[in-house]
Amino acid sequence: MNEFQQIMAGLKNRQFKPIYFLMGEETYYIDEITNYIINNVLTEEEKGFNQTIYYGKDVDASTVVMAARRYPMMAQHQVVVVKEAQYLDKIEELQHYAAAPLSSTILVINYKYKTLDKRKKLGTILKKDNCIFEFKKLYDNQVSAWITGYLKDKQMTIDLKASMLLAESLGTDLSKIVKELDKLQVAIGAEIKHITPEHIEKNIGLSKDYNSFELQKAIINKDILKANKIIKVFSKNPKDHPIQATITVLFNYFSKLMVYYYLADKGKNNVAKELGINPYFVQDYTLGARNYSARKVVSVISILRDYDMKSKGFNNVSADMGDLLKEMLFKIMH
Repeated sequence: MNEFQQIMAGLKNRQFKPIYFLMGEETYYIDEITNYIINNVLTEEEKGFNQTIYYGKDVDASTVVMAARRYPMMAQHQVVVVKEAQYLDKIEELQHYAAAPLSSTILVINYKYKTLDKRKKLGTILKKDNCIFEFKKLYDNQVSAWITGYLKDKQMTIDLKASMLLAESLGTDLSKIVKELDKLQVAIGAEIKHITPEHIEKNIGLSKDYNSFELQKAIINKDILKANKIIKVFSKNPKDHPIQATITVLFNYFSKLMVYYYLADKGKNNVAKELGINPYFVQDYTLGARNYSARKVVSVISILRDYDMKSKGFNNVSADMGDLLKEMLFKIMH
């Protein structure tokens, strides 16, 4: 995210690079940078003669090079964009332009879902000139903090529980998350600057009481009654609460709990650092270690793996997802 912010700061200060080779699995950043360049570098009058947008499937590298080598007409810059450049034929031929780009051209290459081999000539040139940028998917445990940071930029705050609920439900797709957050801001009104779990439940339809986050909390606390209530709701709504997603949440927790057992320094800051979690959640691991022995944690991890396979049809003849959840929960908590 820091690299994205640096790129955007440069663009807003009109400090342009001759080439922006944007690649990787996280397409949100790629689209944001590209759209900003398309919408803001040139005036509407200048765009007619000085802005060209290609698609990788419909063009070859030599055509892109020819366009990039043109000089702008009645403008300081021209913009050449190649969307879906992962389909661009003979992309390595861009090396001839990359070696000596025009300062008046801003060439934007969108190389989505893949990465360019930086050991080859084109990658070497772009890397040397700091014109190649890779955007990776966030890890699950990074999403909540990202949501908080995104809202902070908009002068808004969010409850930690609310951000965790969104992260659990929406996954790591930043474009999807941003759409939901933008819709939420419209729904709650501009005057509200702090988002709560109640806002999430009312406007997005995610229950603040019945979700994998609350199930994990119930399991940590050995609250069998609450855990079974949540599982019952999950069983009635398998599309909204897929068993694989629940298993993933629990597997991540118990895997980290296993690591927690072997930490020599169990101070709050060190645990947060080693487990890659918010310091607020260190208490969940302290309590989990009290309620589950190391041997039991190993057993739980094995149970989760077993039921992950069963949910995919292995060694499971007839049990539905609801029955599998109930069986799995019983084995974990007893």
